[in-house]
Amino acid sequence: MTEFAAPTAATFAGMRLIGAADVARTPIRAAVDALETALVEGLDPERQPPRSRLATATGELLVMPATRDGHTGCKLLTSTPDNPGRGRPLIQGAFLLFAGPEQRPVALVDGAGLTNLRTPAMSALAVRHLLPPTAAGPLRLTVFGAGPQALGHAEALLALHDVGAVTVVARPGPRRDRLAARLAGTGVAVDARDPGSAADAVARADVICCCTSAAIPLFDGALVRADAVVVAIGSHSPHAREVDDTLVARSQVVVESRASTLREAGDVVIPLAAGVLRKDELIPLHHLVAGRDRLPDGGPRLFKGTGMPWQDLVVAVEVHRTQLAADAATAPAGPTDGDPPAEPG
Repeated sequence: MTEFAAPTAATFAGMRLIGAADVARTPIRAAVDALETALVEGLDPERQPPRSRLATATGELLVMPATRDGHTGCKLLTSTPDNPGRGRPLIQGAFLLFAGPEQRPVALVDGAGLTNLRTPAMSALAVRHLLPPTAAGPLRLTVFGAGPQALGHAEALLALHDVGAVTVVARPGPRRDRLAARLAGTGVAVDARDPGSAADAVARADVICCCTSAAIPLFDGALVRADAVVVAIGSHSPHAREVDDTLVARSQVVVESRASTLREAGDVVIPLAAGVLRKDELIPLHHLVAGRDRLPDGGPRLFKGTGMPWQDLVVAVEVHRTQLAADAATAPAGPTDGDPPAEPG
């Protein structure tokens, strides 16, 4: 009789190799809860190291190190603006995770897959704390964009909230069609709009997610309901923005950290320069999560995220934990105390 060896986990130099498909198996709720726990336990984003950038011939290299509670890691990514036109991903890279006092390398995680999990998870954490107490489902969600982040944000909010309808706002084409079809497959009502015909989708939305590479505002901020939540995560450049001064002036502006926002977030930096917003009006999300502050009543609630290294580390640890549990569940069973030893032969 032919014997087949049980599948073995992919490893290299003692590290578990975790691909994008494996990353996606980590439940979004687990990633959100891990981020929330880190902030509740006292992680201070203001004291975390910044993202480093190196300009390259065709884009940039991003370096994002972090350490916490016996784990250390670093994400290395390249961002290549011309890649989508070549049929290649905009973002490529990997996250290297170290663990224990001896700082052993334990996992190498697909960088784009990790980003596509941690960014929606961070936004979902913000929505969890920014939705007004009066918000009642089913919620109306409007998503700008048709790429991986648009999909990730829509799926995260569908998983965590009672969402009754989703409007996808993006240029017509196969990417928008695929996104709309995938979301419709969950049973939610889906509408696809061109950017120029999205005013009513903005005006009626309970939650708006901006997940684009736009450099100028996507919509008129006067249209946003006073009780709506807006998430803007598409840019991490001080010169690009997805929301306008009108929305910023009306909103309670919540950020990952003041320091990182002032370095990288054009959605905040540009209104600050115009005198529309003051630095002391920025509300750190970790203050809300840890119960150190509460949002004032009145006006839309705007969360601006650019992504921070500590988020990658926290979510990578959760991804690694999920992967080890999956590996253990599929490992061949060893002999129990009552089993006879295997005979040689």
